[in-house]
Amino acid sequence: MSCVGLSEEEAREKKIEYVVGRAFYRDNARGKIVGDKDGVIKLVFEKATRKLIGCHCIGDRASELVHTGQITIALGGTVDTFIEMVPNYPTLSEMFKYAAYDALGKF
Repeated sequence: MSCVGLSEEEAREKKIEYVVGRAFYRDNARGKIVGDKDGVIKLVFEKATRKLIGCHCIGDRASELVHTGQITIALGGTVDTFIEMVPNYPTLSEMFKYAAYDALGKF
């Protein structure tokens, strides 16, 4: 497990309206290859600005994946940053794009 930025609870405490997007290892080709059926990437976006404010990775290679969220937060990236990404296939990293798509419909 590896996390950076705000959790949903912290966003609520700070009275920040937020949107969450999730992508599951079980739905990802690389996740199926590594056999991780329980892993998940959760992205927390500030609703008003669409900026990423939290990234939570649970599962195989979580400590390597979280850096994508860390960089995106540091550079002020938004949900659109992930939508515009073209990740390699099959990789666990492509789940960032699908988590962003999950969030996109909630803005």
